Amino acid sequence: MEYRQLGSTSLTVSTVSFGAWAIGGTWGPVDDAASMAALHAAVDAGVNFIDTADVYGDGRSERLVARLRRERAGERIYVATKAGRRLPTQTREGYTRENLNAWVDRSLQNLETDKIDLLQLHCPHPAVYDSPEVFEILDNLIRAGKIRYYGVSVETVDEAFRAIRNPGVQSVQIIFNMFRLKPADRFFAAARERKVGILARVPLASGLLTGKLKADSTFADDDHRRFNRNGERFDKGETFSGVPYDVGLEAVEELRKLLPAGASLSQLALRWILMFPEVTCTIPGAKTAEQARDNTAAASLPPLSAATMAAVKEIYDRRIRPHVQDSW
Repeated sequence: MEYRQLGSTSLTVSTVSFGAWAIGGTWGPVDDAASMAALHAAVDAGVNFIDTADVYGDGRSERLVARLRRERAGERIYVATKAGRRLPTQTREGYTRENLNAWVDRSLQNLETDKIDLLQLHCPHPAVYDSPEVFEILDNLIRAGKIRYYGVSVETVDEAFRAIRNPGVQSVQIIFNMFRLKPADRFFAAARERKVGILARVPLASGLLTGKLKADSTFADDDHRRFNRNGERFDKGETFSGVPYDVGLEAVEELRKLLPAGASLSQLALRWILMFPEVTCTIPGAKTAEQARDNTAAASLPPLSAATMAAVKEIYDRRIRPHVQDSW
């Protein structure tokens, strides 16, 4: 495992970390015993950073992370969580001092801790990024000792730019994968200049980049890959990175030709992300120990060649760019 400093914070985190959305829910059936096995396997492989949110399983994910830290007492495991999606409807007015304090207090209880390492606003209403008073509330939460640092999770590159105008923002979590190149094209240089950490989320494009999905794959009723393909419940880009399913499958078949010997497609996709030095870490999800071990092994792959990087970009430009570049 490799480790990188998160922006200008004191946190040095594993380049392949653990995204805990799937163990909370909306990815089909989930079993807590299997989830715990996945978390332990990740830590065994060197993962020291877990990203969760208060709405993942209505706190289920946070509570599983708390259990992990109990069971790995003495080991330093950093935890990032998110706040804001408990609002029934996203509005700028919902980000009040009262609400933010209540959300943070609930996460502190779920995580069984007295201080959150990194609190992120969870894809808030776009007007929030232009509201310095919201970030002043977060500054006060730092002064109160409830959080160490704060950042944002965004949907678009434009939101990322607006977010880092606020000086206290230490990290930006953004969708970045072989089907979403725009952050590297447009945003990474600004993040580097501002010394803002980047958390690459949805790194496997909701499973498309694992290479395990087929045209006839089916998804459970409670799996967002079934109920959110057109943005019915939340932003369309969260599901398959906004790429039409059939287009993604066709691109995956081309990407298979780039596989290093002995590597899985998931590992290629994750190693590709780590070729960008501006990325602090990528946060793939895992529902089983096997998935967690496969993900973390990506950190051990040798650097990808310039030819491979160019081939990925060519596939993106030809197949994917028209579907996503102008939307996010």
